[in-house]
Amino acid sequence: MTTLKVSDRPAANLKGDALVLVSVQTDEGAALVQGHGLSDETVAHLESALLTLRAKGVADEVIKLVSVPGITAALVVVAGAGLAPVEGETLGAEAVRRAVGSATRQLSGLSSAVVVAPGDGVDEAAAAAEGALFGAYTLRSATAGLTSAPVKLLTVVSPAARDRSLRTAIKRAIALGEATTYTRDLVNQAPNNLYPATFAAEIKKRADGSGVTFSVLDERGLARGGFGGHLAVGGGSARPPRLVTLHYKPAQARKQQKHVALVGKGITFDSGGLTIKPGKSMTTMKCDMAGAAAVAAAVFAIAELGLPVEVSAYLCLAENMPGTGACRPDDVVTMRGGKTVELNNTDAEGRMVLADGLALASEKRPDLIIDIATLTGAAVAALGDRTAAVLSNDDDLRDSVMTIADAVGEPMWPFPLLEDIRPSLDSPVADLLQSGPTAVIFAGWFLGEFIGNDKNGRPIPWAHLDIAGPAFNDKTPWGYTPKQGTGFGVRTLVGIAESQA
Repeated sequence: MTTLKVSDRPAANLKGDALVLVSVQTDEGAALVQGHGLSDETVAHLESALLTLRAKGVADEVIKLVSVPGITAALVVVAGAGLAPVEGETLGAEAVRRAVGSATRQLSGLSSAVVVAPGDGVDEAAAAAEGALFGAYTLRSATAGLTSAPVKLLTVVSPAARDRSLRTAIKRAIALGEATTYTRDLVNQAPNNLYPATFAAEIKKRADGSGVTFSVLDERGLARGGFGGHLAVGGGSARPPRLVTLHYKPAQARKQQKHVALVGKGITFDSGGLTIKPGKSMTTMKCDMAGAAAVAAAVFAIAELGLPVEVSAYLCLAENMPGTGACRPDDVVTMRGGKTVELNNTDAEGRMVLADGLALASEKRPDLIIDIATLTGAAVAALGDRTAAVLSNDDDLRDSVMTIADAVGEPMWPFPLLEDIRPSLDSPVADLLQSGPTAVIFAGWFLGEFIGNDKNGRPIPWAHLDIAGPAFNDKTPWGYTPKQGTGFGVRTLVGIAESQA
């Protein structure tokens, strides 16, 4: 694991294998962000080199230079952050995260790197720390171990290094870095190694000593509890489903303390069941448990940070296979809470396990419920690979989630629960039809049917995050985002908990 520290010593004099600087895009090309504290000779050399190399300072541009005068580190890395801010303003946090992460992602194998925060404030230093940690990730194999070693030590240089609020921000950055790494490692595991039982065992191992309590329902417990969605989806696999519950409650309870419920889709492999997927669509389906991984990692980060908010989390784990016990189109399934669902697409399995989890979460009457899932290909078609969809039964909660997601650098876009779509959920033989047109909105309406009422008889505020696009990157790495699992959603979930604290 990468170690992170901060310093206010001159960056040029610090020992390290590499020194990371941030540049911005101007009409004349790349320009170093002010506040680096480098000598005139060093700056002149760097500016000349950037001009010669025709550097632009655009996002994801990484320029590597050696033998820079006045710099102790043998390697200087200049990472582009995009357009220069208008006069009087600073770089946005996500631009800083992405630029620094682009650099540290390409420094695997080095022992140490020094990162100069682009600015003199706490916010810039915190963003640099987060980006450095998110970028310093290398793929981990259950059988082969690390494919390459991440940077062992990162030192963020900032004039605000002694500021008490920065120490708090660094603690948060480390917790988020660890949670993101944990999520990525889970998503990247091969599906023959990570299936419902081993997923549950991994979470139990992580929960030991964390302050988070753990419990799990196996197939017998799921049958006794009426979790028909899990049993239907998992019936075609030789590896039975599981439902993991995590619970965190601060040691010192406060008056009016909020209770947040998180529900994550954990389909450890999705073949589509009898409605089987085409071969190419199946090759990335080990990532269909990214929602559950993000929920688990977020709970552990919340506990690590000691946030004064109660959190209950539900990991809905199953493997969707076309075995002899597989559910069929036209089956009618009784869900947790008693509602019945007519199946018409066994590849719409995620909403079935989520519905069980949402019904269970509602029974505790939390202040709000958030579910997160790689749910629909339609969300990817609408929003692409880097943006999640958000649906909610509460406008204030939806707007709050959007604001938090923007602040932490996880882009999301709202979808409306259009009233004219709701009738398409009606079934002649059950309470609900499983799948229908306008897939993202249909899925939202379907999940909303399993949200219970609060103590005043009103629907519990709930938001659904469809992360089918940004949860897994099967294209070129960018910014601090590696190939394969991205860890998307963790920061938003932690941010939501912080907002309730």
